[in-house]
Amino acid sequence: MAIEKAFFRQVMGRFATGVTVVTTRSQQVLGGLTVNSFCSVSLNPPLVLICIDNNSNTLALLRESKIFAVNMLTNEQKEYSRCFATNSQGRFDRFCNAAYHTAVTGAPVLDDVLAFIDARIIAEYPGGDHAIFIGQVEAMGTAGEISYVNNEGQELPTEDESQQTGSVQTALEGEPLLYFEGQYRHMATFYREPSIIGARTDNVEEATGGR
Repeated sequence: MAIEKAFFRQVMGRFATGVTVVTTRSQQVLGGLTVNSFCSVSLNPPLVLICIDNNSNTLALLRESKIFAVNMLTNEQKEYSRCFATNSQGRFDRFCNAAYHTAVTGAPVLDDVLAFIDARIIAEYPGGDHAIFIGQVEAMGTAGEISYVNNEGQELPTEDESQQTGSVQTALEGEPLLYFEGQYRHMATFYREPSIIGARTDNVEEATGGR
């Protein structure tokens, strides 16, 4: 059965996602693009996954640099999302005028993002019209907190300055930029409902009958 591309996009658009900008640097060349095909893969070791269009101008730079940062945008950063999604001169020549710093790998971490992940590429796989990259997390930050990870995937104390490279700035607390049905969206509320996701294994088995 043939799947219509337009209908496939429509169905996938029903899955609300956050919006990220994936950034990298090789030598003095900066690159970045808007990505919502991003997810965690493993907790031990900490691994993440990004999918990049085979026609992306940033793909070759990622393959050359072997590093990337995932920058999770706030709802105040729509312009970053728009700029890094276009083929404008502002994106390629001026890095969308984005202020940034670095954590461990040297990949640009955008200032004032909701959270970031700094990773080294350890594997690449073909995925149809996209390339799938697996990144091992070297550093990550949320509002007021930064964590560093050693080569064995073990979290290091943030005060261990020997593990830190470059200027590091914590990410901000704020509301995430959301994308749903082809449009930017805002969270209507911060009400939090209890979830079994992330709960202890025995509690999950208890809640699901061990199935």
